[in-house]
Amino acid sequence: MADELTPETPEEEQPQKKHEQRKNGLYPGVSDELADSMRAGWADTELHGLKPVAQAAHTAERRAALSARFPGERIVVPAGRLKTRSNDTEYPFRASTEYAYLTGDQTENGVLVLEPTGTGHRATIYLLPRSNRENGEFWLSGQGELWVGRRHSLTEAEQLLGIPAKDVRELADALAGAGGPVRVLRGHDAVIETALTDKVTAERDEELRVHLSEARVVKDAFEVAELQKAVDSTVRGFEDVVKVLDKAEATSERYIEGTFFLRARVEGNDVGYGSICAAGPNACTLHWVRNDGQVRPGDLLLLDAGVETRDLYTADVTRTLPINGTYSDIQRKVYDAVYEAQEAGIAAVRPGAKFRDFHDAAQRVLAEKLVEWGLLEGPVERVLELSLQRRWTLHGTGHMLGMDVHDCAAARTEAYVDGTLEPGMCLTVEPGLYFQTDDLTVPEEYRGIGVRIEDDILVTEDGNRNLSAGLPRASAEVEAWMATLKG
Repeated sequence: MADELTPETPEEEQPQKKHEQRKNGLYPGVSDELADSMRAGWADTELHGLKPVAQAAHTAERRAALSARFPGERIVVPAGRLKTRSNDTEYPFRASTEYAYLTGDQTENGVLVLEPTGTGHRATIYLLPRSNRENGEFWLSGQGELWVGRRHSLTEAEQLLGIPAKDVRELADALAGAGGPVRVLRGHDAVIETALTDKVTAERDEELRVHLSEARVVKDAFEVAELQKAVDSTVRGFEDVVKVLDKAEATSERYIEGTFFLRARVEGNDVGYGSICAAGPNACTLHWVRNDGQVRPGDLLLLDAGVETRDLYTADVTRTLPINGTYSDIQRKVYDAVYEAQEAGIAAVRPGAKFRDFHDAAQRVLAEKLVEWGLLEGPVERVLELSLQRRWTLHGTGHMLGMDVHDCAAARTEAYVDGTLEPGMCLTVEPGLYFQTDDLTVPEEYRGIGVRIEDDILVTEDGNRNLSAGLPRASAEVEAWMATLKG
């Protein structure tokens, strides 16, 4: 049995922490009298009888599966640390997917450690405790609770997460002195990685990262419910946008971005990725997130956006909408081709099918259309063999979806794109056609038109379920839906 992690110096024996005086602060220091005042007169705010978070039973099962995969090894999975945006301001914190998946916790500096035992592993979550009131940390530190808000105590965290909790500030020293085989999830916490620098190898740590990615390929019941929640909020966000397109016309794509973000923050945690609010020719830029272009009647709006739930599951939905409510003839021609391709792709999603099947089905339809329109010389088989349609289709037809918008990205190829679909997998089906404004190989009427239609598809026991079916897809249905919302 590996040695247990034990902090060298108990918290109560540590010297009082000195808090740096802020440069150019208006107060020169802290008087003894003020320090005494700030230490005293505070009510006990400890919370009691807390119920476990909704996914606690699921996170316990996930940790058990991780334990079984790496017997006898210490596993270290950090949440990550705050990242500086500029000077003394930080980006909003988002815990590492793997840490949140295994714990249900989302706080910065957290670390999950699985200690090997004779029969498996003992899980401990290392967290920042409540801010210290005795030494003034709670009001003098920039991350003190009077500045950034109350943290849960370690006892409260144990109740919520169902995992024994300890003070993370002693973990690095404890890890540095620990023996036995160790694996760490890299790229999130430099302090923890430094403590383990002579105990880990890149190859072994990559095996851990790959395993944690593949563990998320098939979603459990909690995850499916969260994804549906994310999609439902996203549908409402798209409705919000359609209702204010006139205001976007008077301003820019930023009005669309802000409108959708409001829904994401009210009903979820955030957007799952930078919203793509691409009007007119900007729709031909696949990841247009500048969102500073004009919104003009007669153009199309490609809106690719997703709400991330408070438990960090994201939707990923795209609709290409006529800004004035009606597709022109050429816009409808391109849109209907993409819709037909998406229909073929969705029909190919079923258990036992190859992951690539939906992509191949959608690309075949698009290749057929491009040959039919005279933009490519057939036969279609030659076009597909040489991937000539990619000049205008550009990207793959979909990807796994979950806590990351491109979920399970570190999974082995044989378990992902070369794998077989199973019930519980969730993926996007999102074919597109993009005709750049400077593309002289197509007639002028096509140039500047970009169309993508994307839905979130759950593989079921007998086929699939479109989680985002609440948004119309066929061109006539889109027009009727927009007219109702604008009316």
